Amino acid sequence: VQLQAYGGGLVQAGGSLRLSCAASGRTVGMSCMGWFRLPPGKEREFVGTISYSGASTNYADSVKGRFSISRDNAKNTVYLEMNSLKPEDTAVYYCAARPGYCSVYPRDYAYWGQGTQVTVSS
Repeated sequence: VQLQAYGGGLVQAGGSLRLSCAASGRTVGMSCMGWFRLPPGKEREFVGTISYSGASTNYADSVKGRFSISRDNAKNTVYLEMNSLKPEDTAVYYCAARPGYCSVYPRDYAYWGQGTQVTVSS
């Protein structure tokens, strides 16, 4: 499975961005898609996950109510809609995939995209 995340950039605080993650290869069975981020000087942290059907989502408290994850299985693409962005959202954002249930732990994901930089200026 190959994942490619894109859509990052520089945005002012309060602004919005939409990240995309396109999957290719043996995507059958990759039921859970997750987003994680690596803030400068910190460890990789959980952002949110979405089940295959899209019926189940889970978000970190820090982004709940501001970020939204969706997916288009016909296009093998997952989206991360980010609104009301804050400087503390600055990070490299990664998408990840795994079969089975969704997990909040990066160690549970075998497939990762290359990351896309999001910078929020104050």
